[in-house]
Amino acid sequence: MRHGKARFAIGFLFAPVALYVYYVVWPYAQAVGYSLTSWGGFNPEKTYVGFKNYRELISDPLVHKAFWHNVFFLVTLPLVSILLALFFAFLLNVGGRSDKPGIRGVRGAAFYRVVFFFPYLLSLVLVSIMWGAIYRGDENGFLNGIFIKLGWVDREHPLKFTADPTPFLGVPRVLWFILIITIWAGVGFYMVLFSAAMQSIPKDIYEAALLDGASRSQTFFRVTIPLLREQVSTVWIYLGFIALDMYAPVAAITRGGPNDASQVMGSIINRYAFVNGRYGYACAIGVALAIFAMLLAIVQALVTRRAKIEY
Repeated sequence: MRHGKARFAIGFLFAPVALYVYYVVWPYAQAVGYSLTSWGGFNPEKTYVGFKNYRELISDPLVHKAFWHNVFFLVTLPLVSILLALFFAFLLNVGGRSDKPGIRGVRGAAFYRVVFFFPYLLSLVLVSIMWGAIYRGDENGFLNGIFIKLGWVDREHPLKFTADPTPFLGVPRVLWFILIITIWAGVGFYMVLFSAAMQSIPKDIYEAALLDGASRSQTFFRVTIPLLREQVSTVWIYLGFIALDMYAPVAAITRGGPNDASQVMGSIINRYAFVNGRYGYACAIGVALAIFAMLLAIVQALVTRRAKIEY
């Protein structure tokens, strides 16, 4: 009987596993092989150069700049997105009026869930194009148009937004505006995820905390966040992968400009491969980025690992 189940499982999984290996694993393996060559991408000749591409990327200033831009997103995107998502989820589930008995969310919580989640249904490219029109650096831009009518901005000197490479807190301003786009597009999804996790927490725990004199903010930091540690850890890893990508908003709005102020690893891979015709070098950058992402995910999972709380 067991052998029959094993044969059934193997037969059922063979096709999807084979497709996954052919269309996902094998291209990754090919990228590793190409990274050891000087292949130009359009000719069949591939000259083996060993680890020359990897030695070059270590000293490439454009790679350094793009990498630190991704590090900026790696620090800010998960932190801000998770805090906002937790805050909104808490309000929609537990943050109702305290002058009434029972644990409830704010009035109209179901409506707010739909409103917050809606941007996630849109493609990030579409969202980026829309925000590109909002950030447009002339009088026809949505924000500049409002500011000019209010007299806050001179018509001859509109705000540049995503065309502004000047630093703010040591980071080009254009990156801060791209960060806002990514947070706006995704925070609703994480809010729904955390909201579902909060609904699985027994209301008795919140009621006991409130009876003991805990405030709403104390229940948020001392009850909600500790009980959602596993979900927060998973979302943090997922957002870390997104932060190491960031290609879609950069390609849709700035194309890495101005003056490479918004370059990220994904955009320079595209430049070296499709503009400069250096597919081997681009593959080396991609492989190095993949290794860094996997190591980062492993470290983060080990740091946040702890025994699961039962309730």
